[in-house]
Amino acid sequence: MTAAAVTTDPDPVPSTGTVPPAPTRTATTAASTPVAVPAATRRPALDWRIRFGALSLIWGFSFLLIKVGTEGYAPFQVTLGRLLSGTAVLAVAMVVRRERLPRTARTWGHLAVAAFFLNALPFSLFAYSELTIPSTLAGICNATSPLWGMALSLVALSEDRPTRRRVAGLGLGFLGVLTVLGAWQGFSGLDFSGTAMALLASLSYPIGWIYVRRTLAGSGSSTLALTGSQLFLGTVQIALVTPVFTSAPDGFPLLPTLAVVALGALGTGLAVLLQYGLVQEVGPTTAQMVTYFIPVIATAAGVAVLGEQLNWNTPVGALIVLAGAALTQSRVRTPRRTPRP
Repeated sequence: MTAAAVTTDPDPVPSTGTVPPAPTRTATTAASTPVAVPAATRRPALDWRIRFGALSLIWGFSFLLIKVGTEGYAPFQVTLGRLLSGTAVLAVAMVVRRERLPRTARTWGHLAVAAFFLNALPFSLFAYSELTIPSTLAGICNATSPLWGMALSLVALSEDRPTRRRVAGLGLGFLGVLTVLGAWQGFSGLDFSGTAMALLASLSYPIGWIYVRRTLAGSGSSTLALTGSQLFLGTVQIALVTPVFTSAPDGFPLLPTLAVVALGALGTGLAVLLQYGLVQEVGPTTAQMVTYFIPVIATAAGVAVLGEQLNWNTPVGALIVLAGAALTQSRVRTPRRTPRP
């Protein structure tokens, strides 16, 4: 794994809850030694398409795992277990790759803020939301993150200029949200508190991304080191809060325990490593396409495994949301000028 700075690319990244991976590679290894063989010639054992599919499945099933976890544990306990497992996976990866932790107090301070908005807050909100809403709806709400990111970046990031296509995508996306929620029938049967928490969770991600872009770009630490440190800080934050709002569980039921461990080890730990490798191999634009598969898989998993009911407006609205999100992330290609003779 090469050392790289946090990306400053204006494109939103998938809702990973981690520091966005860097799109570029450097000429030094994690141990800061010259690379003997060009990075492009070192191909992973698995084709990137297989890893892309695995990442889509892992993140798509995360909402099912949250639902199962909350059947045996309080939401804060689910979040704590998730962060503990995810941090453990990244800690092992950092040791194997000899990654160095950030050294400056300033970087750790910024990572603490990032951990709150990208991990502690959204993970907890999604866990609480799934106490009252189906995992399918939570997965679709998660797909609104690029829409929130587009809206916020137009205000907070001077380099992101509105275009007709992006504004149209923003409007289309939120029309899809209204379709999912059944606005034309007065939102009947909708749990407002659970849905609001899921939407707030999806809003928290782009707030964290924008903060990271403003404060951690060019920090000198690798993305893996930053992400591992961020997850550790998120774990500490939730560990301090959990005893205040929850009591110790009476036992450790097998299925919810396995769900929480898988949620952290796979959905937060392994998924970060897969995403990081994909960004380096195929670039951030292709890697972020995983965002469009997550709600589809989350919906299919909720219906097939958990037996959740699905009305026609849910998949239709989800498709509209994804179409709007795709438009907000599109770029208008500027035609090249042919030099005059």
